Amino acid sequence: MLGAAAPFLRPQRRARPERPAGGGRPPPREQRAQAAAVGARSSAAAPEERRRRRVAPLAAAPPAEAGEEPLLRGIFEIGKRSCDVVLSARRLRWSPILPESPTGDSRMVLQAQEEIIEMKDVFSVKLKRRRFVGQKKGGTLLGITIFKCLNKEENKLTDCAIHLNNLSEDHCHAWFRHLKEILNGFQNRPKSLKVFVNPSSHKREATHVYYEQVAPLFKLADIKTDVTVTEYEGHALSVLKECELQAFDGVVCVGGDGSVSEVAHGLLLKAQIDAGKDTDYIPTPVRAPVPLGVIPAGTTNILAHTLYGIKHAVTATLHIVMGHIQPVDVCTFSTPSKLLRFGFSAMFGFGARTLALAEKHRWMPSNQRKDFAFIKALADLKPEECELSFLPLQIPQEDSHENDKKKNEKIKKKGSKDQWHKIQGHFLNVSIMAIPCLCSMAPRGLAPNTRLNNGSMALIVVQNTSRTEFIKHLKRYASVKNQFNFPFVETYTVQEVKVQPRLKSGLDAKENTYLNAASAEGNYPWNIDGDLMEEASEVHVRVHPQLIHLYGVNTDDLASSQATCNCI
Repeated sequence: MLGAAAPFLRPQRRARPERPAGGGRPPPREQRAQAAAVGARSSAAAPEERRRRRVAPLAAAPPAEAGEEPLLRGIFEIGKRSCDVVLSARRLRWSPILPESPTGDSRMVLQAQEEIIEMKDVFSVKLKRRRFVGQKKGGTLLGITIFKCLNKEENKLTDCAIHLNNLSEDHCHAWFRHLKEILNGFQNRPKSLKVFVNPSSHKREATHVYYEQVAPLFKLADIKTDVTVTEYEGHALSVLKECELQAFDGVVCVGGDGSVSEVAHGLLLKAQIDAGKDTDYIPTPVRAPVPLGVIPAGTTNILAHTLYGIKHAVTATLHIVMGHIQPVDVCTFSTPSKLLRFGFSAMFGFGARTLALAEKHRWMPSNQRKDFAFIKALADLKPEECELSFLPLQIPQEDSHENDKKKNEKIKKKGSKDQWHKIQGHFLNVSIMAIPCLCSMAPRGLAPNTRLNNGSMALIVVQNTSRTEFIKHLKRYASVKNQFNFPFVETYTVQEVKVQPRLKSGLDAKENTYLNAASAEGNYPWNIDGDLMEEASEVHVRVHPQLIHLYGVNTDDLASSQATCNCI
């Protein structure tokens, strides 16, 4: 029944391989074995190809630019993961090596992200070793540690370490040598520094700031230092006059505005002496031979705020270590007979009297002394009678017409005598500034429209007014409002300024007590970069473009300096 209902299924035979034409025999056994081996290799190559796809490939599609040619390639353990690392002259790149996925999931490739470090952000590289307690040399090599400068919020810089672990001595030493060669190629980075530390600045914290925060970073960057802890006012100046600056790549000052002013003056004065200049009269001074670095450890720290956008010792140190250099304009302050000093900014009147009172009460704590001097000077607010002569900034205008060119040439030939402007009257304060002068009390700067190196000075004249109006003007410095938008405030962009005080007669001795306390001989106080100077005769101020290089950045490039001002 079953056989009748269903057809009989005959077993199928295997298809025989077709014989070649002409009745030839099938391939011999050796040929069949060779064909099987080829098939096995092709099947074994498939997992290998899949494994290679799971290793995050380093981007290398476009042709390599200058400095992008790979110098070394190797495997290191970074963050407990094995990574394929590639070093070029400009970058260090690595990508994690991912394990084979048993399910063949291709999504694992997307999890591997390439990381990049710009070599210009690296400031040190060290061999990483394991040492026993008390062991200073040798030890088990664990790999390489790279130290990088990292940008934080609010213009802060900090350092971070990246560990490349590999137990091979030859491998690590080869990478270490190449990394050191790249770092040595950055020309602006200092190798040797002359350091001045003022232990008396602010809360006497300069020594602690240097040895706890600054010196470790200098050591990490392999920078040699020669440290002088100043013992009296003018100590740094006397040391710089005898110092062989050719032995150093830069000079660093750890202190407040007064200390920095003294070191900057000494550095430029030394340059004039070495150049054979007459230091009593220097119409065209020579540039400082080495850059100046500023580590803030004072009360106001105007220069540090202007260069770094913040009072932060580590940030200032890293700018020095990384070799960030800016050319900066400098002023000369002189009388008709001698050079008084080099400086960046000055105040005559209220700002100078406040400093004179603060210096007189050095026995008081720093913050109390500053507040007392400000309130006392404001309570005894009196104008200064003087004559101001200034030379406005001449902005050359290019003109294609020959007639206009001839006119400009005639104007230049007339000399500067016809271009001088004069103002005479009673002034509460006169500010002369070649830099913006940022600080915590004036975040936009005392002279917001001035730049570090535009070859000009801001002359800010506050005429006599009531105490109430003057206080309103001072409060504007801490706000976003225009501090110069008052009828009694005048601003000018100038090249030169002459300040000639008019001696007062018949003054009540009580009204002039705080002035006579500053100087019994009746000299008028000047506030030059936070340093007190007294002079009775005319003071001539000239700006000299880019006379010194300072470690730091341009204020226009700072992240938080987005406020614009059209005050001047």
